[in-house]
Amino acid sequence: MVAHDKPEPQGRQAFRAFRSITTRWMDNDVYGHVNNVVYYSWFDTAVNALLIDKGVLDIHGGATIGLVIETHCNYFAPLAFPQTIEAGVRVARLGTSSVRYEVGLFAQGEPQTAARGHFVHVYVDRESRRPVPLPAPLKTFLETLR
Repeated sequence: MVAHDKPEPQGRQAFRAFRSITTRWMDNDVYGHVNNVVYYSWFDTAVNALLIDKGVLDIHGGATIGLVIETHCNYFAPLAFPQTIEAGVRVARLGTSSVRYEVGLFAQGEPQTAARGHFVHVYVDRESRRPVPLPAPLKTFLETLR
């Protein structure tokens, strides 16, 4: 059996771009904190909104789209409505047609992640769903998130 390092919270300096996300009443579960499945939605929102805002992803008409093939999350502290969440994003791996994004979720103003995780996008042709090289503008922008 291989020993694994225990996941630890990270500070804001580990991330390259940030986006605020407002929690909703329905995000809380019966235990009084945000349900785990919502965190994955925040990962997707943080990354895709960043790409759309920077003009490197056209979700409606672009020839290339990103499909999630892997996702993971570690939780360190609870988050709950009505907190504002600050999602930090960085690129950990940049391949020919894939990207591993790492996302840290912070309670507004807090120095350490309440949760952090990753997901991998494989960029594919919208019609054929076959992997394609990252479009040049996307790749150039992703380099700034490393």
